[in-house]
Amino acid sequence: MDVSAAQARRIALAAQGFGRAPGPVGTRQLNLALQRLAVLQIDSVNVFERSHYLPLFARLGAYDKAQLDRLLLSRRAPYVEYWAHQAAFIPVESWPLWQWFRDNERAGTGKTKAWDRTDTRMTDFLLGELAAKGPLPASKIEHEANKRSGPWWGWSEVKSALETMFFDGRVVVAGRKNFERFYDLPERRLTAHVLSASIPKAEAIRELVRQGAQALGVGTVRDLADYWRLYQADARAAVLELVETGELLPVRVEGWPPAYLHRDARIPRRIEGTALLSPFDPVVWERARTERMFGFRYRIEIYTPGPKRQFGYYTLPVLQDEALVGRIDLKSDRQNRALRVQSAWTEPGHHPDVARIAQLLRETAAWQGLDGLVVQQWGDLAPAIAGELGVPLVERAGGFDTPQAAAQPADL
Repeated sequence: MDVSAAQARRIALAAQGFGRAPGPVGTRQLNLALQRLAVLQIDSVNVFERSHYLPLFARLGAYDKAQLDRLLLSRRAPYVEYWAHQAAFIPVESWPLWQWFRDNERAGTGKTKAWDRTDTRMTDFLLGELAAKGPLPASKIEHEANKRSGPWWGWSEVKSALETMFFDGRVVVAGRKNFERFYDLPERRLTAHVLSASIPKAEAIRELVRQGAQALGVGTVRDLADYWRLYQADARAAVLELVETGELLPVRVEGWPPAYLHRDARIPRRIEGTALLSPFDPVVWERARTERMFGFRYRIEIYTPGPKRQFGYYTLPVLQDEALVGRIDLKSDRQNRALRVQSAWTEPGHHPDVARIAQLLRETAAWQGLDGLVVQQWGDLAPAIAGELGVPLVERAGGFDTPQAAAQPADL
């Protein structure tokens, strides 16, 4: 079966939930979107908004973040945090699919080498503390003997031990406060049925690959493996089994390596909409797939020194219909109650609809509870956006941000 590159883009975007008619967003719509994605990556950067809030805004529009918090973080939430792809929220029923991973971690044959497992004094102490007092964050347990190490964010022994037990399943994350993890015993957070479920590794990986294929619509073995950061050899074996059952269909996509189409994937005639994508959105998180599918080379520059940044600290790809047409660096300036457009760039070969982008920025500011917009003079798209919003361009001082600039209310 042959699939054009344009069809592949539409298939992938439709599978991810783009192109649907907008409407009121409540718990049901949030839950359906989460089920579609199967995984919601977490990241600590908060210059604009925590990353896990952004994919749902991109697909659904403005929603009440408190509703999502209740879905993800309440005591009986249907989702749980685990290391799936990266730190992420997954449905509670997916917890057993990672038992093989936890077994490897506990045996010391997994991906992490954070803690000396032969010394159980610290882990026994921490499990006792959680049993008596939990749930607790690491900061409530740390004591003066724990020295932080490393140039940026070194972990104490308490934190390292808790993270090791988080990986191997001896503790779970029981919510967050100010983004700090609270740890607890698994039996307090998960049901006995979920904790006792036993799924062999091959079967679990096959199910994970199946979920990834549904979420991507069409993908290569590398794409399907990356959705959960699986080894490609394991994913390839699962793909072959899913081809045999007819759930995956081998396809030829122009310009792609051999690819596979999920049998339930839609092939829309067109995709319409405008959205800002988090750097950790499944549409762009695998950079090689992003470049292959959209011709869009994407790197975030949060670890690049300011003078050397090409596009900005936290640039978000701009999805317009079926193309990535630009990138915008945003910052929520809560002190001045303004959404700051730090930079805005047109992707070569594209002609963004600036009026639609300006309207999206207004909606984004309102969703963030901000009153005005500031547009900084950096990037070829910035002047057009400022003009469409009816705000003056703010000069970029010395190559860096100018947080002292006053916010201007955007024309509505």
